Amino acid sequence: MSDDICQMSAIDLLAAYSDGSLSPVEVTEAALGRINQCNEAFNAFCLVDEEGALATAKQSEERWRKNAPQGRVDGVPASVKDLVLAKDWPTQRGSRTSDRSQLSPEDAPAVERLREHGAVILGKTTTPEFGWKGVTDSPLTGITRNPWNSEHTPGGSSGGAAVAALTGMGPLHIGTDGGGSVRIPASFSGIFGLKANFGR
Repeated sequence: MSDDICQMSAIDLLAAYSDGSLSPVEVTEAALGRINQCNEAFNAFCLVDEEGALATAKQSEERWRKNAPQGRVDGVPASVKDLVLAKDWPTQRGSRTSDRSQLSPEDAPAVERLREHGAVILGKTTTPEFGWKGVTDSPLTGITRNPWNSEHTPGGSSGGAAVAALTGMGPLHIGTDGGGSVRIPASFSGIFGLKANFGR
């Protein structure tokens, strides 16, 4: 059943929460299980917060039991590219010049919006150093592999996010894209990716 859960879209998960056929805790456990199963081979995540994700999922589950979801993605697993600030986590940017002990005091706006709407943030996904190229490898986190063929790249610089989406490590993933950094990995991985822009 967990494999089926890992392939569900955010919309399908929300419907299942609403009718009580699934809970955010079940779904989060399935996503974390998939990360544990696949991440060593493909290197999509550079930081996973199992404890924090499960705590958030339990809070979401309580809201759904009361039929009072917090927002549009309450209980849906998500990730954040490691160029984007997330409160109480380091932002290493794929670089050995970063200080892992330096934790962000605040969320970037996109992360803040996810939290406001109840998303379960699993961790941070890999990026090339400073997100500067269309291949996801870095001196800090190593090579991120394309699940279709591990000899190939998933593209970059949001390659970790694309691999996480493709392999069922959660349905929602924040990337960044100034020159193709979401669109290239989406096309290399065969998934949907949206280039962020200003406004809604």
